[in-house]
Amino acid sequence: MRLQVAVKEIMTRKGKLADDTEHIDIWIKRDMNLEKREKEKVLRNEAKEKNEKRMEIKKNNFYWRVLNMKLKKWYLKKKEAMEETRN
Repeated sequence: MRLQVAVKEIMTRKGKLADDTEHIDIWIKRDMNLEKREKEKVLRNEAKEKNEKRMEIKKNNFYWRVLNMKLKKWYLKKKEAMEETRN
């Protein structure tokens, strides 16, 4: 685009395309040279790896919480059973 004003206007309105089901496959991005594209690709891959690690940590923490709850319930049942046998 030759006019910077037109570019700015298009870039500000590009979010509206996401809501339009007819044009869902259209993507608008700023033009970048090869160096910038490579840098963006590296950053995108780093973000993807960090997200996967974070999801794995959350998953592990969830399983530990579930296991701790089950162990706590088991311990409380055992404790109640022992108290009932004493009485």
